[in-house]
Amino acid sequence: MDTNTEHKYRIIEHGSVPRHDFHQFIVGAIGPRPIAFVSTVDKDGNPNLAPYSFFNAFSSNPPIFVFSSNRRGGNNTVKDTLSNVREVPEVVINAVNFPIVRQMSVASAQFDKGVNEFEKSGLTPIPSDLVRPFRVKESPINMECRVKDIITLGDQGGAGHLIIVEMLRMHIREDVLDERGRILPDKLDLMGRLGRAYYVRASGSAIYTIAQAIEQPCIGFDSLPKSILDSHIFSANNLGQLAGLYVAPTLEQVEELHKTDARLQDAIASEKPIDAIHQYAKEVLEMEEEVRPLAGRIAWAGEWLV
Repeated sequence: MDTNTEHKYRIIEHGSVPRHDFHQFIVGAIGPRPIAFVSTVDKDGNPNLAPYSFFNAFSSNPPIFVFSSNRRGGNNTVKDTLSNVREVPEVVINAVNFPIVRQMSVASAQFDKGVNEFEKSGLTPIPSDLVRPFRVKESPINMECRVKDIITLGDQGGAGHLIIVEMLRMHIREDVLDERGRILPDKLDLMGRLGRAYYVRASGSAIYTIAQAIEQPCIGFDSLPKSILDSHIFSANNLGQLAGLYVAPTLEQVEELHKTDARLQDAIASEKPIDAIHQYAKEVLEMEEEVRPLAGRIAWAGEWLV
């Protein structure tokens, strides 16, 4: 792994650049962020629909979500969502997938109070079971929630209001589930928010599987042989894959592999055996996660058999 690259860093502190620029540094650096497409109603039952990317889940038992409705930077006013939840402390959080992302974008515009974003965006309001705000029919997941608390973080433009909600009921469209009833990312096709006008689509080649059981200790970088740590073939991610092994290969396992693996034999007999062995291991690491132990045995051969 090459560790000799020098990077220059720009130092940014709060107040050192204009507020709008500072905001863009934050949203550009922290992402992709999930999008809460939040439906609310005011005390008269008028609906509002707005997206928020300062959003995440923070507990599953109880199911607690938080999104932030920030004060507007230009005129320091609050958004209709915040006014509504103070009057009617209930929300529906709708998932934003690729088929409705442009309609979500329309709903993000700053319409006058009382304007129905469902009508503006062309999305369909349907009744919820337990709360007064409407669900978005076109969204693949709707989560009916009750507001537990609102925490104000400041009184200037850009200041957030943390809206803490507890989910009461979730509606998941059947066609985004597999035969075990688990959500399939490709079927859900969620959208995430980045800085400025950038979004990310969580499907296809953008989905990357990293299988690492958190309840089972792994061997770690400090258990990797020096020949592996010093390799110019392995990337940092490759080393992370090897460090994530639950058990290091034994000499007996490596020797047994050497007896039957023709490519490993050829690599050891080559002009640059360490490089050839590591290249072989790297290719195996790029296969399915299940063959990672095999890649480990190949990689350790450079330490023990050369």
